[in-house]
Formats: sequence, structure tokens, C-alpha cells
Amino acid sequence: MKLAFTIVYIVVALILTVVVLFQKGKDPREASSVMGTSGETFFSKNKANTREGLLEKLTTVFAIVFIILSVVLSLDLLK
Repeated sequence: MKLAFTIVYIVVALILTVVVLFQKGKDPREASSVMGTSGETFFSKNKANTREGLLEKLTTVFAIVFIILSVVLSLDLLK
């Protein structure tokens, strides 16, 4: 059982790494020079429907799963 959790843990860690590497950096100087100082743009309102929004959601989900698996494996509840 512990071996299965360890394998899932490694797979989740690799997927989380890849998802984070696919995201663009968020440089505040770059955004303000292109879009101005307004925070309410069409892109910011519809960000959830874009690739970047999907990557942010995937990052959140895999990070939560990674943390839960870390706690379960560190508590040594599985025998």
C-alpha cells in the first residue's frame, strides 16, 4: 500500500513540476507597460477560460494533492 502511495506521490510531483514550468512569469513591469494601470481588462475577466487559467487551476489541484500525500506518507499511517 505504501509503495502505491509513493509511486502516486512521485507522479504527482512530476506533473506539478511540468505544470508550473509551462506557466508564464508574471512581471509587474511588463504588464503595466502593455496594458496600462487598469486592472479590469477583458483578459483579466475571462482568464479562467484561457490556457493560463487552466494551468493555474491544475497547479492548485496538484499542489493540494501533493501536500496531502506528503502528510499521509510522513505520518506513516500506511503499513
